[in-house]
Amino acid sequence: MGTHYQGSEEDKRVLNAFIKLMRASESINNRLNRHLLKHNLTISQFGTLEVLHHLGPLNQRTIGEKLLKSGGNVTMVIDNLEKNGLVKRKRDPNDRRATLVHLTPKGEKFIRDLFPVHLAKIREEFELLTSQEKDELARICKKLGLREVSEQGAEDSR
Repeated sequence: MGTHYQGSEEDKRVLNAFIKLMRASESINNRLNRHLLKHNLTISQFGTLEVLHHLGPLNQRTIGEKLLKSGGNVTMVIDNLEKNGLVKRKRDPNDRRATLVHLTPKGEKFIRDLFPVHLAKIREEFELLTSQEKDELARICKKLGLREVSEQGAEDSR
């Protein structure tokens, strides 16, 4: 289903592309969220565990930047992961004012076991696309995602 907007052809084209992008994203996220809920995780909790697994201990601000989440949201996510024994906050040895979030041994085992299962679910979501289509989708999404970065840089230099 596309837009019912009665504007110019270019406006309708833009709105149709936007609607399809948002619906595809929401559909995939809903299916992946259902999968993660079976493991008692939100997508933000999984993302936090995954980023710590692949990058090592990080401060909360960096985790938020990686996940595109606000500071308050990241604090709540980490609080809940800590309650479940999956992460632990520790003082940064290089800056005693700062705190780093670490995976606990339980958290490391949990994400090491879950990541391949979740990746298989993601792979399943994209199996109807060819390799070339996946590459093109990644290229287009990156181009759209970098728009904010380039505009922010232009605003900062004003």
